[in-house]
Amino acid sequence: MRSPKVRAGRGAVGMPLLAAVLLAASLVLPYWQLTLYAPQYPGGLRVFVHLTHVAGDAQEVTTLNHYIGMKPLEEAAPVERAVAVPVVLVFGALAVLSGTLRGPWRWLLRLPLVLFPLGFFADLAAWLWYYGHSMDPAAPIRLEPFMPAILGRGVIAQFRTVASFHVGFYLALAASLVALYDLWRNRVQQERVPVRIGGPAEVAAR
Repeated sequence: MRSPKVRAGRGAVGMPLLAAVLLAASLVLPYWQLTLYAPQYPGGLRVFVHLTHVAGDAQEVTTLNHYIGMKPLEEAAPVERAVAVPVVLVFGALAVLSGTLRGPWRWLLRLPLVLFPLGFFADLAAWLWYYGHSMDPAAPIRLEPFMPAILGRGVIAQFRTVASFHVGFYLALAASLVALYDLWRNRVQQERVPVRIGGPAEVAAR
């Protein structure tokens, strides 16, 4: 006969599994979008940043950025793009495994998945800062170092930009919230479990 603790542990992987699936699904969707408006492109150029690559009008935007000395978009985050798939899969597996455990291990193994959206945001901000502070001084248009807008509207020379998160990021954020909700729910359930005083012999004696 299986112990209640083992059965409870195996039955608790539903929500972590959902979080892992959401995070894995985000691999095929863009996390961030940049729309750049220029005089010769009144309809705008759109760049979609995935965890593994850059899509959309990235080549055209790189051509325009050449005039201000900015590095090619395709060269950003080479290490992050190379390890994105195994990292996401490992984080998802750790989250599922955490559902079978109790105590601090449940929190520690789920922490990478929970913090993943924040990690992406921090890494994106770092690369945008680097690109805005490492421009070629020999470029036709000279600009002072700057921080491109991560969210909302920005202006770079004669270009206007609009930046926003995309579906992939929101899936990762949903995965994080699902994992956190499951931890909170389990803690509430544990606090509601009544404490049993005495064993069967004491109950029989009564």
